[in-house]
Amino acid sequence: MSREVQAPKGEDRRRMRSAARLAAVQALYQMELSGQPMVTVRNQFEAHRIGMEIDGAQYHDADIALFRRLLKHALARQIEIDQTTDRILVEKWPLGRIDATLRALFRAAGAELLEERKTPPKVIITEYVDVARAFFPEGKEPGLANAVLDAMARETRPDAFAKQQE
Repeated sequence: MSREVQAPKGEDRRRMRSAARLAAVQALYQMELSGQPMVTVRNQFEAHRIGMEIDGAQYHDADIALFRRLLKHALARQIEIDQTTDRILVEKWPLGRIDATLRALFRAAGAELLEERKTPPKVIITEYVDVARAFFPEGKEPGLANAVLDAMARETRPDAFAKQQE
């Protein structure tokens, strides 16, 4: 007897997409610090983190397809994303001096801005600023993330902002 699986809708879908974004930032961070390849980290997240309870914290189920696309595109377009981020940051704060968590966040968000054309830039910015708040609840990093991602969105998706001006 086969059980029909329905795609999540509404709030569940939004929560799963948010969880995929958070997991992508965490996975990119882990890849940078550990030097492990994407496939190893991706498989580890899918098998042992996403949707699991770890140390009393419940990780939400995630949109696995989005999680995988974000990792794939963040790595494939990392040089381009990093160059864009470097241009946006002031000279005194090159990407190499930014916290590894923020680098991972900028890479995941940059990948989504470049590749997920159906998602409005404002949604992407809001989601990743929320991720920054989760990692830096008392810091200035969420404001920095907002400014950098807004500039990145305007540079990579000017069409979305041109419609607002009309």
